[in-house]
Amino acid sequence: MNNTVRFSVLALACASGWVLPAQAQSADSAAIQQELAAMRAQMQAMNQRIDTLEGQLVSANAKAEAATARADSVTAALAKAPVASVTAKPATEITWDGAPKIATKDGWSFKPRGRLQLDVGTLTTPATLVSTQKGIATEFRRLYIGFDGTIPGGFGYRIEADLANSSVQLTDAYLTYKASKAVTVTLGQQKPFQSMEDMTSDLYTSFMERAAFNSAFGYERRVGLSATYLGKSFLVQGGVFADDAAALNSDTNNSYSLDARVVFMPKLGDAQLHLGGSIHTRKFNDVSTTARYSVRPFVHTTDLRLVDTKAFSATSERSIGLEAAYINGRFHATAENHWMTASRPGLADPTFNGGFAELGYLLTDDVTAYKAGGYDRIRPKTPLGKGGFGAVQINARYDWLDLNSGAIIGGQQQIAGISAVWIPTDYVRFIANYGHIWLSDAAVAAGTSRKYQADSAGVRAQFDF
Repeated sequence: MNNTVRFSVLALACASGWVLPAQAQSADSAAIQQELAAMRAQMQAMNQRIDTLEGQLVSANAKAEAATARADSVTAALAKAPVASVTAKPATEITWDGAPKIATKDGWSFKPRGRLQLDVGTLTTPATLVSTQKGIATEFRRLYIGFDGTIPGGFGYRIEADLANSSVQLTDAYLTYKASKAVTVTLGQQKPFQSMEDMTSDLYTSFMERAAFNSAFGYERRVGLSATYLGKSFLVQGGVFADDAAALNSDTNNSYSLDARVVFMPKLGDAQLHLGGSIHTRKFNDVSTTARYSVRPFVHTTDLRLVDTKAFSATSERSIGLEAAYINGRFHATAENHWMTASRPGLADPTFNGGFAELGYLLTDDVTAYKAGGYDRIRPKTPLGKGGFGAVQINARYDWLDLNSGAIIGGQQQIAGISAVWIPTDYVRFIANYGHIWLSDAAVAAGTSRKYQADSAGVRAQFDF
């Protein structure tokens, strides 16, 4: 490259300096020599400048090659370096438990919930009992919709309403606070603590309806403040309650109750033992000067009350209950007995009694579920649609209710009942039950007789989320 440049410069110089116009040929030789010397000096300076530029170019090329080598080295090192994994959780997490649950790392969560129970029931009595409330009937027993979740700081909430039969009835509406790992405080409409079967969700009961005393004695949700201690083997619950949310719309409703329940629930090997008791006392105050205890005949599709004290004067009530259960794998046994006494100043206080005893067994290889003092959701090991049939349970029950006491004659009812429960998946359940009823001193006569027998049967389809 140097020779080419120099040759070009020399050629240019010769063309410019040595090929002179014709007029310059007559100049003297001294002038020509001076011009040649000047041209030679210019050529020498140009040659030196070319050498300098050439050196700079070589240096620049060397620096560029060094930079490229360094870049290649860094790229190779990065390629060999391990890539750090991303472990940070997203700000919002969505999981599934029958319905989507949305939760954040700071303690917020929200989950929709609901249930639907469609019942068909029938009541058969002697033909001499004339009533249009007998026979086959269909109803939406429950149609709940709501939501629950958590709030930062240890709080939780639930709001739920029953939309069955084209009406809106508030069921659960409360705020909870987790005071410690074992203690929970609840404020709002909730279940007072009066019976094992009443504290068990209607989603998990072995018959379509709970034992007769639960309805007859008016066990229902009420607005109040309660606390629960849940230990490994002990459960203690207590609270003070007003009336249910709908009844509190009246500004004269200043009734209140005190309720408490204690359960001893030790494990016996693979088995679960449950022994408990509850107490309840309620002052009617201005809300009522009467009491009334009655119940439907083993199905809810009729409003006929075959045992009924009718309204009688009273200012308060108190009850005591005992409960026991034994659960071992497929098998369960449950028994409860409750006494309700109405206070009648100046008159004898009547005491009514009700209870039940039940045996149940899962025909499939599944397990009866128990949790925190009540029965829980049975989850089939082989659900329908996943290579199995689901879970099948059969149950037998003896249920009694005595509403006769002193001057109050409300009738006596005994029921021998059987049921079959099919649980194809965790959140779908079908129940069929039948009950034979013996009545004496019935509130509704069959002709002239108040001692007779009746039959009731029903089927239910339900799902929840």
